[in-house]
Amino acid sequence: MFKQLSIAALALALSAPVFAEKEFEDHNNMMDHGDGHLMDMTGGMVMGQNTDILPGGCDRIAATKEITVHAGHKYAEKFPGRMFAFDVQEYQFEPCTKLTVNFVNDDDVRHQWMMHGLPRYLYPKGMFHMELTGPGKISGTLIFPPGDKTYLVHCDIAQHMEKGMKGQLKIGKGDGDLPSIPGVTAYVIQDDYSDSTADKSITDTVVAEITEMKKQVIGNNSFFSGLTVIGLAIGLILAPLLARRFKGMTPTEVITYIFDLVKQVVDVIVKVISWLIGLVKK
Repeated sequence: MFKQLSIAALALALSAPVFAEKEFEDHNNMMDHGDGHLMDMTGGMVMGQNTDILPGGCDRIAATKEITVHAGHKYAEKFPGRMFAFDVQEYQFEPCTKLTVNFVNDDDVRHQWMMHGLPRYLYPKGMFHMELTGPGKISGTLIFPPGDKTYLVHCDIAQHMEKGMKGQLKIGKGDGDLPSIPGVTAYVIQDDYSDSTADKSITDTVVAEITEMKKQVIGNNSFFSGLTVIGLAIGLILAPLLARRFKGMTPTEVITYIFDLVKQVVDVIVKVISWLIGLVKK
């Protein structure tokens, strides 16, 4: 019995470091491997650091800025359906700004803060990349190129970006907004937990709208009825191609918009045909 207890105690003692919570670590003593690549042996890494080389088109450093970015599960609580997030989802700076990013990982897993699309002649692979394994802080610096552009900043660990860990960084005025940025822009594919009953109600609404519109616009006996039905079918088929126009709308708002548009088109066609018939009768 004593021998069994001793073995159990030894196993527990050996496994304790594995299950122990990792302490917060300030990664301030990384090895420089050249070309802006710094790393240490405890899970900290910076790639694409640039502290002094001006990008082409920048005569000088326009501003020197410093931000602290937190990454963790708790920052996703305000975004239903998300699992991870940064504490800030949108940044904006002048072109040719020198920016130092203090990246803080508040979780016990690995997280990253990275940008793509930077000039490849200055940033290897066009990327600035920071990462930490477990709780800690790491710092890196880069200099933005000139021009107005919007960059994606995200964590590239599998599923972390899809589960909410992303944002957008605008240089100058930016060149538009990126989709699916939590709290900033609408999701391209919105999580939908509705049941089949809700889907059926939408289908019933579509059928009722078509029937009512047919009665009001063309009546029960008209040779234009086939034409109208074809027009409606084409409109519904083309609807997915107008996804950009409907970004951020609910399904009900999209359906309402489509039918309003179709009604307007049918009204114009009917008026033109009526005018042509009137000319023929004269």
